Amino acid sequence: MARSTTGLVLTTLFLKPFAQSTNPTTSPIVTVDNIEYHGLHNATFRTNTYFNVPFAAPPVGPLRWKAPEPYVAPSDQPSKTISIDATKRGPSCVQGAPVPFQTEDPASTVIKGSEDCLTLHVFTPDTATPDSKLPVVFHIHGGGYVVGAAAEDNQEPYALLQHSGEGTFIYVSVQYRLGAYGFLGGPKYAAMGGAPNLGIMDQRLGLEWTRKNIAAFGGDPDKVTIMGGSAGGGSVTAQMMWAGGEDAPFRAALADYPWTQQFLREEQLDRQFEVLLDATGCSEGGWECLQDVPEEKMKNATQATYTTAYWNGDYGYGTFYYGPYVDGEFLRGLPSTEFRAGRFSHVPTMVNRAGYEGFVVTNFSASYTLEDEKADLRTQFPYADQALFDELYKLYPSDSFNSTPWHRQTWFGDFVINCPTHNIAASLADLNIPVYKHVFNAGTQIHGAVSELTNTVDYASRPNANVTLADVVKDYYASFLLHMDPNAESWSDVEKPVWPEYRESGGVVMSFNFTEIGGVEDRYFDATERCAFWKENGAVMGN
Repeated sequence: MARSTTGLVLTTLFLKPFAQSTNPTTSPIVTVDNIEYHGLHNATFRTNTYFNVPFAAPPVGPLRWKAPEPYVAPSDQPSKTISIDATKRGPSCVQGAPVPFQTEDPASTVIKGSEDCLTLHVFTPDTATPDSKLPVVFHIHGGGYVVGAAAEDNQEPYALLQHSGEGTFIYVSVQYRLGAYGFLGGPKYAAMGGAPNLGIMDQRLGLEWTRKNIAAFGGDPDKVTIMGGSAGGGSVTAQMMWAGGEDAPFRAALADYPWTQQFLREEQLDRQFEVLLDATGCSEGGWECLQDVPEEKMKNATQATYTTAYWNGDYGYGTFYYGPYVDGEFLRGLPSTEFRAGRFSHVPTMVNRAGYEGFVVTNFSASYTLEDEKADLRTQFPYADQALFDELYKLYPSDSFNSTPWHRQTWFGDFVINCPTHNIAASLADLNIPVYKHVFNAGTQIHGAVSELTNTVDYASRPNANVTLADVVKDYYASFLLHMDPNAESWSDVEKPVWPEYRESGGVVMSFNFTEIGGVEDRYFDATERCAFWKENGAVMGN
């Protein structure tokens, strides 16, 4: 088995890049309780940034694999003011590299990050005061739940801040435990004392910290919108599902291309935990042994689990082994069932996907054959039977595609992102909740393509940049983040169509392509027989 409606015509304009500078002589200070955060002023973007703000106690030693505990500043005098240097980024959480990553990028096996990583980055306009009450964007990074960090270069808010003008919103970016540190589960793990879905739980505590403290930075705790792409988008949907959607600490959600890989079953989670026990040498020593493993040894052990599990057939090409799962308490069911049942936070939502979502997670080797794909299917969906695979091939006939990889990227993209976006949009629309969906068929058209336009400050200097399209996209995004409606406000002089609510339009999505923007019925994208197949079989497929 090989493992391995009204349209808008767009024009292309080119502008010079926008350079950044910081003023090291100015150190903004924000005080929360007895803690002073000393931040960094950016003169170019008129922002103050507070990096590496701890929101949880370091999850090390006895707190390893435990629910995050709120951060308390160390002090022998509780009334004493503590100063925290928030001018530099801290370490990411420990990263991991599934086997396909190891093959394509050998450097990915150099293990980065620290267990002491539960921090936030806070970006504010330099005019913000505790009386400003600005909207707040709470950003959750992507990376397949195994890599990534808060406010990396392609995830900072400067492009949207620059577009929407000075002093428009506060931006908070959170770090959370990844891989084995954040997503172990199963009966054996729970019996030893492990807490479930820790990565999602970390995000939640970061949200609660933000609601409690963001007013000191100039934000309005009642105007928080959560946002993320890929696994960050999947995390947004997980936060919407958290505890059935009760008491959500946010007022709106933006799920960019939400990564919705399999939620592992209990027996799969048990095997995953056993692989880690073996890798650490703790099969006999159990829980105390695991908590006593030194950090560097644990890093190597967690990395080893990706290799062992891949060659054991425990996960397939394009998935990342670790991720959220049903725990019965916080995540009570699969997305395909929870959204259709209305068990989620009923808040205005934007959701989207690109044209070719399966491309970056498909093996495009010339040697990838139909037999390889069939073996891949059995690995990806171990609880499916042959009748289900026959139905899949009926809906996606292999002879309708010019290659096996293109066949595979089509059904896999539908499974992991495209059809989940339809499920989300249709579920909210059925409950008369404002929801806006778009399909991005411009740029590279692959997973994350829209982020180049929303996140890149010097986008206009890039080859083949379409500045008009970028302005339109940033208008829609910034308006939703500030007003929960992509049509409420515009900062560019580009005339663009009104983006219809999915429910009011009977299922119309905003379609972005190289030449036009306009409303298109979702039946041409995801309101299809194919997506009905994935939804009906969600319990078997795992999402």
